[in-house]
Amino acid sequence: MSAIATNPPIWDSVVTGLVTRILGPAHPEVHFRSLDARKRSFEYRAEAGVLKVAATDALAAAVGLHTYLRSVCAVAVGWDTPRPLPVTEFPDAPTTERTAETDHLYYLNFCTQGYTSAYWDWDDWERETDWMALHGVTMPLTLLGHEAVLLDAYTGLGLDESTLLRFLGGPGYLPWQYMGNLDGFPGPMPSSWIDGHLALARRVLERQRSFGMTPALPGFTGHVPADLAPGRTRTRTWQGFRTHVLDPADPLYARVAEEIARSQTRLLGTDHLYAIDPFIEMVPVNADPAFPGAVARATLDGLTRADPDAVWALQAWPFSYQRDFWSDSRVNAFLDAVPDERLLVLDLWAEEDPQWSRLDSFGSKTWVWCALLNFGGRTDPIGDLQGAVDGINAAKATGNRPVGLGLAMEATRNNPAFFELVADQVWTRTGNVSRDWLPGFVRGRYGADADPALLAAWRALNATVYGASELRIFPEQFNGVLTARPGYADLGSPGRVRSEVSGLVWYEWADLVGAWESLVGAAERSPGLADGPLGGDLADVAMAVLARVADHRYTDLVEAAAGHGEVPPDGVERFLRVFDDLDALLATRPEYRYSTWEARARTWATDETELRVLRDNARRILTVWTTSEDTVLDDYAARLWAGLVGGYHRPRWKAWAEGLPLALSDRSAASAELDRRLTGIAERFLAEGAPQVPVPEEGIVGRSRLLLDRYGPSDAP
Repeated sequence: MSAIATNPPIWDSVVTGLVTRILGPAHPEVHFRSLDARKRSFEYRAEAGVLKVAATDALAAAVGLHTYLRSVCAVAVGWDTPRPLPVTEFPDAPTTERTAETDHLYYLNFCTQGYTSAYWDWDDWERETDWMALHGVTMPLTLLGHEAVLLDAYTGLGLDESTLLRFLGGPGYLPWQYMGNLDGFPGPMPSSWIDGHLALARRVLERQRSFGMTPALPGFTGHVPADLAPGRTRTRTWQGFRTHVLDPADPLYARVAEEIARSQTRLLGTDHLYAIDPFIEMVPVNADPAFPGAVARATLDGLTRADPDAVWALQAWPFSYQRDFWSDSRVNAFLDAVPDERLLVLDLWAEEDPQWSRLDSFGSKTWVWCALLNFGGRTDPIGDLQGAVDGINAAKATGNRPVGLGLAMEATRNNPAFFELVADQVWTRTGNVSRDWLPGFVRGRYGADADPALLAAWRALNATVYGASELRIFPEQFNGVLTARPGYADLGSPGRVRSEVSGLVWYEWADLVGAWESLVGAAERSPGLADGPLGGDLADVAMAVLARVADHRYTDLVEAAAGHGEVPPDGVERFLRVFDDLDALLATRPEYRYSTWEARARTWATDETELRVLRDNARRILTVWTTSEDTVLDDYAARLWAGLVGGYHRPRWKAWAEGLPLALSDRSAASAELDRRLTGIAERFLAEGAPQVPVPEEGIVGRSRLLLDRYGPSDAP
C-alpha cells in the first residue's frame, strides 16, 4: 500500500527543470508528489490538461514522466531526439502505476569517454544527464575531472606538474590512462584542459547528484608514474604500451590509493562508489594465485582510509577477455578478498558472455547485468534484441539476482533500439520483443500517427540485423571490408573470404532491403520525420546494406583476380563506388560527419600547441589508434562517417586496387608497397584530417531513394 504526500517533494524543482528543458518553457501543467512505497515506484494520472506524477524519488518521477510521454503522447526522448518535444497539451490518462524490477541502472564504460564524449561541453552533458534521468540511470560512470585529481594527488606525493602532464598524455586517451593501460600517449596534456574540465566535472556532478544519482568515480588501479617510486615498480604491457605498477605489499600502494581518493573527495566530492579495474586486459604481474587478492586488499585498505563507506565497482571484463588466466578458482579467490558489502560486480558483456551463469551469480556478491554490444564506436547497426531480454529475464530469475542492469557500451549514439530495450527492462519485463516491445518503441520514436510501414520496417530489422543470435558481435569477429585494413592475403584463399562475408548475412537479404524500402517510403510520405530519428534510421539501414554490398563486391574482385589472374575492368570501379555513395549519404546527417567530431575537439584548444594535440587525438583514435606503423589497434574504432569513408578508407582501398596486378605475380612485393602507401595515407590523415564532404541537395530522403534504387534490387549477396 502506498501513500501520496500532499506537499511538494524536495526534488520537485529538479524534475520541473527537466520538464522545462524537454518540453519548453510554455509546457502544459505538471505536478509532482512524493510516493511512500517499499520499492521504487511511480504513478501518473492526467486529467483536464494537468499531469500528476507521484514517485518515490526524483529518478522514478523522471521515468514516470517519460513513460507517460511515450505511452500517451507518443513522444520519446532518445539520444537523437530534437527538443523541445512537440507536446502542447496533456491528453487524459487513467492512473497508471509501475514498480521497478531492479533497483539500479548503471551507465557507461570507461572507453565511452574516449570514443563518444571526449570533447563534450556543458550543453552536451546537460542533455545527456537529462537522457539519463528520463531512463532512470542511478549509477553513471563519471570520469570528468579525474586528471585534476591525479595532478593534485601526485604533486602532493612529491612529483612536479610537468612530470604529471607527460604522464597523463593526450585528452582523447584519458580513459585508458585511468584504467592503467598507457601513460604519456599521445600528449602532452594541455594544462588548460585540466582547469576547464575540473569546472565542467563539478557542474555535471552537481546535476547528476541533484537527481539522486550515485556517480561512480575512478579509483587507484596500482598504475603510477615511473618517477614516483624508482626501482620499486614492475612493468606490464597492454597492446604494446608499457606501464608501471606498484607491488601491493609496498606501503606506498595503499598510500597512493588513499591520496587519490582524498584529492577526489576534496575536488569533486564523493558518493562512495569507486570504479577500479586493476587487471583490465592485463594479467597480473605475479602469477601466484594469491596475488590478485593481495591487490584487492591493498586497494581497499587505501580506499577505506580515505572513505570508510567506500564501495568498489569492479568490471568482470577480465574474467571473460582473459579467461585462460582467470580460472574459476582465481576469480573466486580475488572476489573473496573483498567483503560482500564493499563490492559491486559489473557483468560487463552479459548479453554475449555472461559471467554470472559461469560463476554462480558471483556467490553472495552484489552484481549488475550489463549489455556492452558496441566496441570502439562502430556505427554498423547490429544486435540481438530478443537474446538480450531473454538473458535479462534469466538473470532476474536467479537466487542472487542482479541489483540492477547496465548499459556498458564503449560508445553511445549507435543502435538505440538495443540500448532503449535494455534500459526498459529495469521497469518492465518483456517477453516477445517483436510483439510486446517494438510497437511502443516505434510509436514513441515516430509519433501516434506513425506510418504502419515503420513498424513493419522495425519488425524486419528485428528479423535481420537485430536478430544476430548466432553471431559473436566483437571486432575480431565482425569486421566488414569498408573499414578494414587492405591486404593481399585473401588472394590465397578466396573460398574462405566468400564463406566469411556470406556469414555476415545470416538473414534473408530481401527482408533487410524490404525494411529499407519501408523506411524510405514512410519518409517520402512524411518528409518532416526525417529531421528527427527517422533520418538517423535511414542512414543506419543504408550502412547495413552498403557494408554488405561492399563485402561482396570485394569478394567478387578477389575471386576473379585469383581465379583468372587478372583484374576485372569494371570490378574496381563498382567496389569503390560504394564508398562514394555511402560517403555522400552520410554527409546529410551532422552526427555522421567526421568534421563534427574534430570541430568539437578544436573548441577546447587555447593556443596552437594545444590545437595540435587535440586535433591529433581526434584523428588518431578513429584510424591508427597508436601509430601509423603499428597495426595492432588499426581501425578498432572505425566509423562509417562522411569524410572517413571517402577521405580515409577509400584511398586505402584504391591503393590496394592499384597494387592488385603486381600482387597476382609477386604478392610479397605488392604487400610491402601497399604497407608503405597505407602508412603514407595514415600520416597524411593525421597531418591534414578528412576532406569536407559536400552535403547533397536532395537530403537524406532523396539520397536514400537514389541508393535504394541503385543497390536494393540488384545487389543481393
